[in-house]
Amino acid sequence: MQSPSSPLDLLVVAPHPDDAEIGVGGTILACRQQGLRVGVIDLTSGEPTPRGSLERRAAETEAATKILGLDWRANLGLPNRSLQADLESRRALASVFRLTRPKIIVAPYWEDAHPDHVVASRLADDARFWSKLSKSDMPGEPYWPPKMLYFFSIHLRIHPKPAFVFDITPHIDAKMSAIRCYESQFDTTQPPATLGAGLPTPPTILDDIHDRARYWGWTISVPFAEPFASREEIGLRDLRSLV
Repeated sequence: MQSPSSPLDLLVVAPHPDDAEIGVGGTILACRQQGLRVGVIDLTSGEPTPRGSLERRAAETEAATKILGLDWRANLGLPNRSLQADLESRRALASVFRLTRPKIIVAPYWEDAHPDHVVASRLADDARFWSKLSKSDMPGEPYWPPKMLYFFSIHLRIHPKPAFVFDITPHIDAKMSAIRCYESQFDTTQPPATLGAGLPTPPTILDDIHDRARYWGWTISVPFAEPFASREEIGLRDLRSLV
């Protein structure tokens, strides 16, 4: 795996290609506009899926990566549908943290119906700790990523309380364009399985994603936003950053 040319400011841990785009696509775009170095580590290929293939998913990921303007992206090649927070996977992800040395890691929220998402969250927590170990055969120098945040790309109909909500209003169109790159994953003519009964024009999955961003924007009085959770306190140096 090739290391980035310099340490990353933000690294997103995504269980599958498309999770980063869905959960934090707008934040990635905002960070890139601000000059921050951003990367994504996809844990699995995301395949098999009903309409996808390894080749098609890779091409879709490449297209989405160009829209996001990422500085670095890689795939660990862990098993889709049977992701495990085992020692081998922990070592692989900790090695990524040591090589990319991000200031902030953003991982999936820890509660979800999708087992891969739950495991990815635990795996990121464990790998963060292992990343700092000395006297190890892992590549790179020991490193403790200073901040850990969690994004919401969840299947449960729950309403977690975020630690903060990030304004992505200028970037909503580009976020949706990046998500649309995954044509094999989103049938835009059909509503989500649990939505649309009895509606004359049922919402599609893309409508659902867009409307969630609109809802989170409403919570902070802006058009569109993305929520983040944190297990640790978050400090501010400038109150002018508050929306």
